[in-house]
Amino acid sequence: MEFNHYSVMLRETIDYLNIKADGTYLDGTLGGGGHAREVCRRLEQGHFYGIDQDDAAIAAAGQRLAEFGDKVTLIRDNYGNARAALQERGVGQLDGIVLDLGVSSYQLDTRERGFSYRFDSPLDMRMDRRQVLTAKDIVNHYSEGELFHIIRDYGEDTFARNIAKHIVQARERQPIETTGELNDVIRAAIPAKMRQNGHPSKRTFQAIRIECNHELEVLRGALEDMIDLLAPGGRLCIITFHSLEDRIVKAAFKRAENPCTCPPDFPMCVCGKQPLGNVVTRKPVLPGAEELEENRRSKSAKLRVFEKRDLKQN
Repeated sequence: MEFNHYSVMLRETIDYLNIKADGTYLDGTLGGGGHAREVCRRLEQGHFYGIDQDDAAIAAAGQRLAEFGDKVTLIRDNYGNARAALQERGVGQLDGIVLDLGVSSYQLDTRERGFSYRFDSPLDMRMDRRQVLTAKDIVNHYSEGELFHIIRDYGEDTFARNIAKHIVQARERQPIETTGELNDVIRAAIPAKMRQNGHPSKRTFQAIRIECNHELEVLRGALEDMIDLLAPGGRLCIITFHSLEDRIVKAAFKRAENPCTCPPDFPMCVCGKQPLGNVVTRKPVLPGAEELEENRRSKSAKLRVFEKRDLKQN
């Protein structure tokens, strides 16, 4: 299986990055290297760092970016560890950062990775295959209450309670080991008349994947570091694919733009917290009609951009 080189909102992301030929840039979710290649093409004396926890992504991007030689450094890690990984390499500030969140097309389309409800394959869903916890462990060992909360909170599924109940009942008979078996359980938990709007397993699979990879915890923990890593004028471009991610990014950008913690009735700020920059995109940027037609997976994508200010200025 080869990486799909299609990158969501590629043109918009590159435009918002305002790439400088001598700048230093990071793609924290490298994938197949689509965004990365367009950044590298615009660099002359600059340098590009690519991070991904998936070994297959690092291998694919390494091939795709080989033409750029020593302008490129690839790191197998989680973007949540980007600050430490870059500091180890003597990098203090960045002129731009890209995060293209969620699961990649490659991961979805590779049957044995177990991300997709379209195939019958082992329940895995690990973005980093060095990790011990798998989707199979979650489905077979989490309590009914834990499963309910995950499916409700991360999948926003109306039938979360019933799905969790059916999972526990099914695994008491025998372990649930494949995506196909989990599909059958979920389908049985949802009334037939409610299965018309999309695949019945979509929300539950999303929820289990998010839990397996700690996606929202990583995102929350990384955003402050990402903004801190930016040089004055540097931009952070984040593409999200569901409302949970988007709300976290929107809130973090808002806090960075207006970090004042003084009560709203105070006549002036006394907390001393200064804005770190400004939100460039007041509303999220959405894919254009042509992209939506070419790539249905871009349908839920939203791009938000934050620009760092010069903190030495008043």
